[in-house]
Amino acid sequence: TDLFSEDPADDRKPTFLTPSGPSSSMMVLRGHTLEMECIAEGLPTPEISWTKVSGDLPEQRVSFQHFNKTLLIKTVSESDAGEYRCTARNPLGSVHHTISVTVKAAPYWIIGPPKNLVLAPGEDGVLTCRASGIPKPTITWAMNGIPIENSPEDLSRKVEDDMIIFTGVQTGSSAVYQCNISNQYGYLLSNAFVNVLSESPRVLTPFNKIYQVIKNHQALLDCSSFGSPIPKITWFKDASSSTLDGDPYILHSNGTLEIPVAQAQNSGKYICVASNSISNSENHVHLEVKEPTRILKQPEHRTVQRGRSVVFECTVKHDPSLIPTMTWLKDDGELPDDERFIVESDRLTITDVTEADAGMYTCIMNTTLDHDSATSKLTVVEKPDPPTDLELTDQKKRSVQLTWTPGDEHNSPIQQFLIEYQDSLHHRGHWHNLTSVPGTETTAHLKLSPYVHYNFRVLALNSVGYSHPSHPSRMYKTDPAAPDENPSDVHGFGTEHDNLVISWKPLSSLQSNGPGLHYEVSWRQKRPGVEWTTETVANNSKYIVSGTPTFVPYEIKVKAVNNYGAGPEPTVVVGFSGEDLPKAVPENVRAVVINGTLARVHWDPVPPHSVRGHLKGYKVYYWREHSLHKHHPDHTEKDILTFSGNHTHGMLPGLHPFSAYFFEIKAYNSKGEGPPSPKGRFKTPEGVPGPPASLVVTNQSHEALTLEWSPPIEHNGHITGYTLKYQPGNTQTSRPIAQSPHHRPIHKARPAGPFANVSSSLEDDGALISWEYWGPEKNVYVEYIVNNSEGEEEWQKELVNGSQNVKLKGLKVGLSYRVRVVAKGHHDQPLHSEELFVTLPAVASRQVDIATQGWFIGLMCAIALLILILLIICFIQRNKGGKYPVKEKEDAHTDPEFQPMKDDDCTFVEYSDNEDHKPLKGSRTPSNGTVKRDDSDDSLVDYGEGGDGQFNEDGSFIGQYSGKSSCRDNTEGAESSEAPSPINAMNSLNTFV
Repeated sequence: TDLFSEDPADDRKPTFLTPSGPSSSMMVLRGHTLEMECIAEGLPTPEISWTKVSGDLPEQRVSFQHFNKTLLIKTVSESDAGEYRCTARNPLGSVHHTISVTVKAAPYWIIGPPKNLVLAPGEDGVLTCRASGIPKPTITWAMNGIPIENSPEDLSRKVEDDMIIFTGVQTGSSAVYQCNISNQYGYLLSNAFVNVLSESPRVLTPFNKIYQVIKNHQALLDCSSFGSPIPKITWFKDASSSTLDGDPYILHSNGTLEIPVAQAQNSGKYICVASNSISNSENHVHLEVKEPTRILKQPEHRTVQRGRSVVFECTVKHDPSLIPTMTWLKDDGELPDDERFIVESDRLTITDVTEADAGMYTCIMNTTLDHDSATSKLTVVEKPDPPTDLELTDQKKRSVQLTWTPGDEHNSPIQQFLIEYQDSLHHRGHWHNLTSVPGTETTAHLKLSPYVHYNFRVLALNSVGYSHPSHPSRMYKTDPAAPDENPSDVHGFGTEHDNLVISWKPLSSLQSNGPGLHYEVSWRQKRPGVEWTTETVANNSKYIVSGTPTFVPYEIKVKAVNNYGAGPEPTVVVGFSGEDLPKAVPENVRAVVINGTLARVHWDPVPPHSVRGHLKGYKVYYWREHSLHKHHPDHTEKDILTFSGNHTHGMLPGLHPFSAYFFEIKAYNSKGEGPPSPKGRFKTPEGVPGPPASLVVTNQSHEALTLEWSPPIEHNGHITGYTLKYQPGNTQTSRPIAQSPHHRPIHKARPAGPFANVSSSLEDDGALISWEYWGPEKNVYVEYIVNNSEGEEEWQKELVNGSQNVKLKGLKVGLSYRVRVVAKGHHDQPLHSEELFVTLPAVASRQVDIATQGWFIGLMCAIALLILILLIICFIQRNKGGKYPVKEKEDAHTDPEFQPMKDDDCTFVEYSDNEDHKPLKGSRTPSNGTVKRDDSDDSLVDYGEGGDGQFNEDGSFIGQYSGKSSCRDNTEGAESSEAPSPINAMNSLNTFV
């Protein structure tokens, strides 16, 4: 055989290496893993596939290994028995092998091991020990460890294969029974206790146990019990006598009461009763149905820039009887132990966010019964990192390829890249925008200009902003060349009537393309046969041509030139030399009056050659000569209306009716206005008069009143009469009450100036006047005058200073004033508002009856007490002194009403209405004046009911004591500032004594 031959080896059909032959068999135990293998050879290498002849492969438990050579079936069951076929196939053919699988089984429980039995005497029961296996297992029974056939005979017991049947068991039949199930692959052994006893029911569930469930959830109420015979469980709710054995209740065999979907009305007390043939036992449990915990406002997904703060809100509603606990998780774990994380009752705040804070945040509201949770995502973004690794490739004279590597985009996709350049030759340190490319690109083809030393840098842009610039690329120099373009914005115009200014926008250093940049400026008059005149200009952007004719068109061009050549042929533009004032006047001026406030003027246009420039339009000057009802001229300024373009007529609005007007017209251009036309004159017809300047109501009574008014400021014609109208306060209809004879009534008048809502309000120090004003005039003030004033009293002015209210001070109390708001109108004509009548009422002083004041009553009581003490002291002194001559004292003693004593003895208050009364500071003066206490003599005549001065039975007078007394100190400072009635006060003191 030639090992180095290029011919392919011989192909061959598949054959099985293992297992051999067309078929084989194998056995597997139930619950184990079935593993089958087929290994085949052939050229090309065959592919292996598996099928089950008598059914389908179990998809959930089957797997393949070693390129399908091995088939695995996990947890084998009896259904997996049968024939399996493996097939090896290549282009030359296929081969099959069949494996017959038998499933055997060690014994296994069908319904579980036997359960303990508790039987009462006389009851029946069954002990079951049921299992299966392949082959079928055998079952043997034993009692208390002794084969059952060797145990004492019991007529109540009968063994039938896998069951022991008990009938009418008796006390003392309790025993432990063993069940043994076995075949060749294994065995099962189980014990069961059969207990025969008699026991009253006992409820094992704790008494008054409280069950708490969430609304719409399942509720299970336990009633575990023990007893023999087995107790029967019955449920009741609250005080109802009906058993709970139907919808919505489910009673389980173990005594548990189920409520599948608990509602609020299911809350309450439940009673379970366990009963058998011996007795009954009951237990109480309580069910509380709670409102579910719900997150009302879930935290939203947030995107925040690094370094800023973010807040997640999590608003929750829960049952008020449950204690809530809010927990926040980050990525299903605890929050970082960082003071930047601030947890409040319903929110989480993260300050100074970092990229490590990005992730999933979950708020969990837990109660003792349920919980609810919500999750949101935090994305931390930042400006992208600057691009790196700038490289220049594909370098040409006028272009270069720039590539770069993007930086980290920080969770915000890059939207675009901005390429900037620096011209190190002309403007080192100044970066300019060159171009931009989409954020998905990392290369840019850059068009370049000659004679530039380029450095490039790249900035990345995302939703947050631009990154820092990248490091500059290496320098790339381009060679000089002739200019590619000429200056733009070339214009020709005149600043004087005999010059032409040629201006242009110069080329930038990037546009110069080389050193030695200058401009060739060329011009000529726009007419046949005129040669170009050219001048060279450097370092300037305009050139002035002098000595030109006025307003002549010129052709102009400007070419860029440098040391390497000239630019392309420039575009020719047309400009004009300087303008001069128009020299012609509009002819045939005339006016057509349309109504009292509007006229139309006409004129013939001026010849174009006389404009000596671009015609801008016409200006109409017009002014009021005088009103036709008074012939002295008005000294008013001229009004101007401008009509742009080549108009031949215009409207003059806002005229005064019944007036004579002059007007003249001028043409104008950029230089200015031409001479005026001859004056035109027209008259406006009569118009509606203005309102009366004022209307005043005087001499008002219950049956009549007098109206006075002033003529209108604007007559607008001959006044023929006045119409007076009135309307009741609760109606909207006016009725005429008077009309001047032989004249037509005036039904409608214009508003009295640009005023509204003129009102007044009285204050302590004057009257506040307010109004609304919408006129253009700035000179607004308030006038006022005393109503019905006599003589030549003038209106007083109060300036406003731009506000819409003013306070009038210094008005006299009790007088009525006429007040109006005035605006200085056109041509110094005043505009008045409607007049107001303002009256400051006289304010009566408030009086207080101090006799009812508590402090005064207390003061008088104190004074009375002091007087009583003084009297007692005086009596004691008198008794000690014995009898005194009285006559001399009486002769010398005058009436205290007219001559009060100025003695230094103990003095008493003397009240007099003839004194000037001055209240104390802070007190209010009563209507009958302030009572002042003055010095008095020692006599008590002022305090008695009579005026004879006698006091005691021996005929002596207290007033005769003229000696010094120590009681003076006790009476000082007891003065009263005021008293409502001095006489009553004295009588009360006299009565008290």
